Amino acid sequence: MQSKRTKIVATLGPASESREILKKIIEAGVNVVRLNFSHGEHSWHGKIIDIVRELSAELGIPVGIMADLQGPRIRTLVDKDVELKAGEAVIISDVYYNSKFQPAADHPQGGKIIFFDYPKIINDIEVGNEILIEDGLKKLKVTKKEKEFLEAEVLNGGVIKNHKGINIPDANFHFGAVTVKDEHDLEFVLGKEVDFVALSFVSNAKEIEETREKIKKLLGREINIPQIIPKIERKEAIKNIDEIVAASDVVMVARGDLGIELPETEVAVHQKEIIGKCLAVGKPVIVATQMLDSMINNPIPTRAEVSDVTNAVIDHADAVMLSGESASGKYPVETVATMSEIISNTEKSPYDDATPDYLDKNILTDYASTIKSAHELAKSSGAKAIVMFSESGKTARLMAHHRPEQLLLVATNNPKTYHQVSIVWGIATYLFQIIDGRGRAIDLALEKAKKEERLAVGDKVVVILGKIPDGKELALVGIRTIE
Repeated sequence: MQSKRTKIVATLGPASESREILKKIIEAGVNVVRLNFSHGEHSWHGKIIDIVRELSAELGIPVGIMADLQGPRIRTLVDKDVELKAGEAVIISDVYYNSKFQPAADHPQGGKIIFFDYPKIINDIEVGNEILIEDGLKKLKVTKKEKEFLEAEVLNGGVIKNHKGINIPDANFHFGAVTVKDEHDLEFVLGKEVDFVALSFVSNAKEIEETREKIKKLLGREINIPQIIPKIERKEAIKNIDEIVAASDVVMVARGDLGIELPETEVAVHQKEIIGKCLAVGKPVIVATQMLDSMINNPIPTRAEVSDVTNAVIDHADAVMLSGESASGKYPVETVATMSEIISNTEKSPYDDATPDYLDKNILTDYASTIKSAHELAKSSGAKAIVMFSESGKTARLMAHHRPEQLLLVATNNPKTYHQVSIVWGIATYLFQIIDGRGRAIDLALEKAKKEERLAVGDKVVVILGKIPDGKELALVGIRTIE
């Protein structure tokens, strides 16, 4: 039985694709699996989704499935390595397929040529913009712009290889919500009923809303759709962070590309700011990238990595994420177990106890106020747990926002909610096929919690029956003693 409250997201890959390893990492503490659609065929992803669903049912543990779309990733396009030296000029173009220029050939005006693989991308790049290649190891600065090409000065040289990632922090891109590849992948994952869709390189709220409408149209329904997770990894996203958080269902602080787009020394501060903004509006937030990176090759983490995970827990992030550690590392099970241990030890410490009243007063609806009152009742009554019926997950998310000391137990009759609240801090969920009412669902949840020894005879619990059926901002709240 998983007892930690901060959730774990694990990226799946060659190191974790077998049923045996998947079972072990779920038992070790994984709550959500991430499928990276920058890699792998649909057949592979489909097989993994099926295995995860089977294991979730077999183990009785809700496991959310996140499809992470590649997004508009710009890459180099050269037919052979191009060596650049600091101070020299280079030509950049995005018209590889129809150009009179040849890759790596000399431009008529002199200089070496590098092509970008995204059509018309140079329209969005301006003089003065810096171009970072291969995680910022090579740096160029645009000095001149023409119709079909840019001229740039090499600031940090090196060998430019084919298909290396490119970041242009100050460019104002007009990519749209999803690429052609993303649309193809989106249709596939919707057919597999994934729980979350993560959007890469999001710049603004409009891209999130466009994707949500596309999902509704493809599914032909308004409810029980995947939740959208914008990945905060662009400088422009930081500028628009308030509107992005407001439009999102869940937010991911994707520190890899964010650390390229911004000075690395600023990333930790932005991480804390984003977590705070999400807590203020009751949106789950994930901290991602390089959390236990050394465990890709080593059986134990560095002290700095342990501190990194610890601080994310103390900051009250809903979830922490593993990338290469669980996808391609040598120790996927050990990595998950280590992260679980760090979380558990941190949550037992006094540093994880005090939480300010985060909730933005501007979003305190009558229903949110009722949930807040239920939390106060749980504290004043000495309740061991707060037990909720939640069909959509809203009640669960609102209560988890308060980060209560009590156990948070959720009964639901909605399979989508069962898996989606797996990303929410502190929530343990039970799925029932409700026939005779919400009260009966609460009874069943309490019975199961007793069998699992989460609760014992004599324990007090606060019970919330969730929104009443007619949808009014009202919940039924009471206290029960376990018999």
